[in-house]
Amino acid sequence: MIASEVAKHLLQIKAIKLNPQNPFTWASGLKSPIYCDNRILLSYPHVRKQIKQFLADKSKEFGMFNMVAGVATAGIAHGALLADALDVPFIYVRSSAKGHGRQNQIEGDLRGNERVLVVEDLISTGGSALKAVDVLETTGCQIAGVLAIFSYGFEKATSAFSDADCPFATLSNYDALIQEAVDCGYIQSSDHETLSNWRTNPQAWSDQFMKQNVKL
Repeated sequence: MIASEVAKHLLQIKAIKLNPQNPFTWASGLKSPIYCDNRILLSYPHVRKQIKQFLADKSKEFGMFNMVAGVATAGIAHGALLADALDVPFIYVRSSAKGHGRQNQIEGDLRGNERVLVVEDLISTGGSALKAVDVLETTGCQIAGVLAIFSYGFEKATSAFSDADCPFATLSNYDALIQEAVDCGYIQSSDHETLSNWRTNPQAWSDQFMKQNVKL
């Protein structure tokens, strides 16, 4: 129920956009029929409040922890919301250390003996979240796991978290999103196969689209 509800909210406020006929270009150059920006939900108080509660509810799956860490930059706000809901300390982890000042990579008061839940906005390959996990573990922290709002459901991410022996969970996922998009008429049922094919092999889908586009 949570996965469908979150997917509905993200579609309604256009935090997630689907356009199989005219795909988006990711920073990597990959063509994608989906674009996700969960930072948009911060501008909608009623959605933000519900996501905050969903994060708090979902966090119970990770057992006991006494600190929340956001992954910079998109995971910072969502992590802070969760920490506020649970009344626990909050820190955030940069992708690399600052080049000035104290040159911190971890911002906040960290002793190194905490059990930390890491919060990310989006899981694609899992790379940024697992990098933050590595940084925190070098300080002596124990990692409860990684919690995010949305996942594309790539096998690469599942394997990466498994290899790292790091539990992860998301509020919603690609399958729930596509089903909700069809149910509410956001996309046509004929687009379902296209979107499924992309998730199975994003690179091959992107390459094929580019070849067809060149021919046109």
